[in-house]
Amino acid sequence: MKRINYKISIATLGLTVVLMAGCKKSFLEKPPIDAIVDAGFYQSDEQVMAGTASLYNRVWFDYNDKAYYNLGDFRSGTTFSAYNDRGNVLFNTTAENGENNASWRAFFNVVTQSNLTISNINKYAGEAVSPSVKKMAIAEARFMRALAYRYLVMNWGEVPVITDNIALQTNPLEVRRNTIPSIWRFITNEMRVLAEDLPLVSAQPGRVNRWTAEGMLARFYLTRAGVEATGPGDRNQQFLDSAKYYSQRVITQSGLSLLPNYEDLFRYPYDNNKESLFELQWVYSPGNWGVQNSMPSYLNFSNDIANGDGWGGDKSATWWMLSQYEGIQASGDTMLQGRTLDKRLKATYMLPGFNYPEITQTVPVNTNPAGKQKLVVPNTSGDVNFASIKKYVVGKSEDVGGAQQQVYPNNTYMMRLAEMYLIYVEAALGNNASTTDPTALQYYNAVHTRAGLAPRAYTDPVSGDPTPLTWEEIFRERTIEFAMESMVWYDIVQLHYYNPDRAYQILNSQDRGLFNIRTDAWPNTTTWTFKKTSWATADRTVNANSGNFRLPIPSAELSQAPNLKEPAVEYP
Repeated sequence: MKRINYKISIATLGLTVVLMAGCKKSFLEKPPIDAIVDAGFYQSDEQVMAGTASLYNRVWFDYNDKAYYNLGDFRSGTTFSAYNDRGNVLFNTTAENGENNASWRAFFNVVTQSNLTISNINKYAGEAVSPSVKKMAIAEARFMRALAYRYLVMNWGEVPVITDNIALQTNPLEVRRNTIPSIWRFITNEMRVLAEDLPLVSAQPGRVNRWTAEGMLARFYLTRAGVEATGPGDRNQQFLDSAKYYSQRVITQSGLSLLPNYEDLFRYPYDNNKESLFELQWVYSPGNWGVQNSMPSYLNFSNDIANGDGWGGDKSATWWMLSQYEGIQASGDTMLQGRTLDKRLKATYMLPGFNYPEITQTVPVNTNPAGKQKLVVPNTSGDVNFASIKKYVVGKSEDVGGAQQQVYPNNTYMMRLAEMYLIYVEAALGNNASTTDPTALQYYNAVHTRAGLAPRAYTDPVSGDPTPLTWEEIFRERTIEFAMESMVWYDIVQLHYYNPDRAYQILNSQDRGLFNIRTDAWPNTTTWTFKKTSWATADRTVNANSGNFRLPIPSAELSQAPNLKEPAVEYP
């Protein structure tokens, strides 16, 4: 496979884009032989479609590697690392922070390659290329660019909107940051236009389609309602209505459905399943760096369940996260105890005694003569142990048909149908303290009961009075549903747009400190007891405020582009 480095001389962003087609599920299996920047390349439908393949994996690699959970879960407080990535865990992310830099670089790589793809297709597509394929490929690139800007604006606030990297080379130092409302206006308008150019059914499994774009519109409008709010109780009603409209269209017309069993969402092979709206497409391709999923290496709690890695032994659900599950109750300030019927706990985090028959575990021969068994999560002792990560942990090579250190085949979720259900619920709530909207209650229960929980009652069983849904319930449901999917941080940013004090209160009330876990029995555990580690009194909470809520622009970027320090301007 031929690798092409395409250097973009933009002093302001210092971006180098590496263009390589991946080898992956269907549309990534046949990479272009030549560079996709070659004027002679875009001469057939197949070549044009191959030209967008890397937008589904390689350009996102630096984000997916570790920044995905550092930003989305460490900063939000669902998950923590006891000894690594402490700046993100403790809300002290600096301009030199590795994952801050990696994610900034990745998102602008997505922007740059999307821009180049659009330019190259418009310039070089031959007469044999069908208009529908050309239109779809450009829409794919515009989709990726808009999504990258969603991450950029939510993490860093004012950032420069760039749609033509070639033109920018003539005067790179004139780049300026754009205002938050104008960035949201740009990406919403983009998504509305490109949605019309995408097919109703994916051209190939894993490619985005119109329902993917409409799902993003539901997400964008729900957030934008807060961006343009005038106060905590005054989100933009038109945008709330648009979020309801698009989310319900996806729910009722896309042909997708919730998987019956939540755990199957993360049992390999789960890629491109009937609940998935969009995934990053990874492949087990040794020697072809950048098209594989490296994230599991940092999440596997031990090499006993991994492939020469297993560097996630200090990663865990936080105390705060565990307290969110129904059935796990607080006993004073230092103890949690109980069990939960919520299947999402076992699918997201590993507690001692949990069994995972889909994952092979290396064990001593005196435990099993074969030296291996199906995973039973160990019951470790000591003052500190961890509720290890399960999501994206898929097992050894024999479990997934090929894997090695930092090279895994499983995809990364970017949007699931369950989100559409909960977007509708929150949009129906809108600016009210609670809602009894029957469709909202139906959609809430669709997600809630799939997890194995009893449906939430619509009325009080004694008085018969309505029992309306509140924002707190919706936020809790989203937190449990999407923990370790890089979602909860963006829910908090969305809240921060219109009610920053409430966002700070949520973050600052979380306990992110050390604890130990004890079982009533092992391996047939029925009840768990969590106790705060008595000597670990420091760094249990964070101090989120207006000065540290947004990520700082990386220092290297500011030194190369002093204009990034100038006041933001409206995007045209």
